[in-house]
Amino acid sequence: MVNCQIVNKPLVSSLTKSELAQLYFPGAPRSSALRLLHKYITSAHGLLPALERVGYQRASRRLTRRQVMIIFEYLGEP
Repeated sequence: MVNCQIVNKPLVSSLTKSELAQLYFPGAPRSSALRLLHKYITSAHGLLPALERVGYQRASRRLTRRQVMIIFEYLGEP
């Protein structure tokens, strides 16, 4: 018999940077939240290179599911 454990994790989907920024900084204006998210991405050790390996570009407006998962890995879930 195999022991299986089901983990209750919400499915992560692709998000716009703005949507993700608002999840991390819900009380901040959109532009401030985006600035803060970019600051976190560039200052978290190893996060930017990890994102770039999967196609992240600063000018992109949408983050892929994989990029969102990497951000959650480094910054924690909002």
